[in-house]
Parts: sequence; structure tokens; C-alpha cells
Amino acid sequence: MFFTKGNYVNWSESYSMGIKLIDDQHKGLLRIVNELFAHTSRNAEEERAWFKAVIQRAVKYINEHFTAEERYMKATKFPGYAEHKRTHEEFVLTVVNSAKDFQAGKRLVIKKFAYYLKDWIFAHIAVMDRQYSDYYKTIAVFQEDGRMILPIEDLERPQ
Repeated sequence: MFFTKGNYVNWSESYSMGIKLIDDQHKGLLRIVNELFAHTSRNAEEERAWFKAVIQRAVKYINEHFTAEERYMKATKFPGYAEHKRTHEEFVLTVVNSAKDFQAGKRLVIKKFAYYLKDWIFAHIAVMDRQYSDYYKTIAVFQEDGRMILPIEDLERPQ
């Protein structure tokens, strides 16, 4: 499970999906959330510039992560692919719209946005991602060291 100290989120192996790339990307998403919680500034101009840079990086990172997850789901013929992809698209739209609102001058409370990201990531990993992880365990071959090998052909490595 994830552990929080104050607002910060720490990774726990109980949330592992069993695929190093995906787990590493989930940890990266949490680092971005923690960065949002850690940031404090009393200067509105600095705040806008900082948030613009972080949100652009977050959107890029989220898209890369979702692309990787979706490649695995398609390659393994995961039956929940369409629903999972739809939740990804809805999340990206919410994040992009929040960024657009902020750029248009609407007030965005960064900590509130960080809470939204944290809550969404917790729920998504705990419920939606657990579904494909459980499915992978039914089709995978496990090595002696416990590593999961998925029967995948022609899966391009995510960039």
C-alpha cells in the first residue's frame, strides 16, 4: 500500500504490478505528486512559472506511462482494455483542462490539485491496475526468482 507522512506519498511493494517498467513509472508519478506537495512559494509569478513546468512534465510523463500500460494490455489481450483506456483518457482530459484553466488565469490551488492526483493514482492503481496485474498472473510464467514473464510477442519497448 502507499504510505503517507503528512501529504507525502511513499511507495510500498504491495502496490507492485509485477512489471518493473510499470512499477517504476508509478513511482515516478508519485514523485511528481510529492513535488507538488513540497512546493511553496509566496510569489505568484514564480508559482505560475513553476506550475507550468511541472504540469507539462506531468502530462508528458502520464501519457508515456499510459501508453506503456496500454501496450502491455493490448499485447496480452487483457479483456478490460477498453474500459481501462477510457479511464486513462478521462484522467488526461481532467489534468489538461486544469492546466489550461491555470494558464488562462483561473486560480488553481496547487495542494488541492496534488490531492486530486494522489487520490486518483491511489484508486487507479488499487482497483484498475490491479485488474490487469491479476490477469497477468494467470497467463504469466514465473521464474525461480519470482519475476513474472508475460507471453508477449511483438511488444515494442515503450520509449
